[in-house]
Amino acid sequence: MTVLEVLNAATGFLEKQGVESPRLNAEHLLAHVLGKKKRIELYLDFERPLGEGERAPLRDLVRQRAEGRPLQHLLGTVDFLGNLFSSDARALIPRPETEQLVELVQTLTAIPDPRVLDVGTGSGVIALSLAMMSPLATVSACDISTDALALARENAVRHGLESRIFFHHADLLSGLVGPFDVIVANLPYIPSDEIPGLSREVRHDPAAALDGGADGIVLIARLIDTAPRVLAPGGLLALEIGVGQSGAVRELLAGKNYRDIATHPDYQKTERFLIARHG
Repeated sequence: MTVLEVLNAATGFLEKQGVESPRLNAEHLLAHVLGKKKRIELYLDFERPLGEGERAPLRDLVRQRAEGRPLQHLLGTVDFLGNLFSSDARALIPRPETEQLVELVQTLTAIPDPRVLDVGTGSGVIALSLAMMSPLATVSACDISTDALALARENAVRHGLESRIFFHHADLLSGLVGPFDVIVANLPYIPSDEIPGLSREVRHDPAAALDGGADGIVLIARLIDTAPRVLAPGGLLALEIGVGQSGAVRELLAGKNYRDIATHPDYQKTERFLIARHG
């Protein structure tokens, strides 16, 4: 079978199994098996025959994808703001909307050398991306999961940033000492009773990275309450939140003396981000 025939067969199988964007998934998996950096390179090899030694690993990956294992876990990487980061079951797979959170923070940070803290860093993509964007920034990242922190450290090494990021094992802000000019957080925000209804792919993320408690904002509320202790005067708090949570989170911010509270939509026009200052 040629590259094109194998690609068409994999696409058809994934489509029958209900995988979203089956052709795109098949292209990524085949490019991964063939060691190509970009899936577009497959188009130059459509007529090349593939032996069993190349088809067998692809079949295994396609089967796992059809069973719901995330594409990012199969590839071992995820693209975030144009950079590749390691991705596996130790941390939440970064979503495209979180790229907007990083861009918002970068736009709203007025000083060239901010002290930044990423709370619940997971794979580290927020902290590392902000460090890349702001070479003079001092960036710290914390997480309660030692597994997630290990992955974040691997990503720091991957991008040559291990000397610029200070990692902390912490339950939110426990034990951390400021002041920070910016605190950014994409904390778990899915209500507990909605977890069983999530897609197969999302359920491969760590449960602790998804579960936001009964109302989805338990951890967000704790961070809002404790952040003033380590925020510099006028410091920025930037949050990613779930659908329908902006009203409740705005009330929490207003009740804790935050000012300049602003809501920003994601690409789907969902109120996804809340930005506020304190003091």
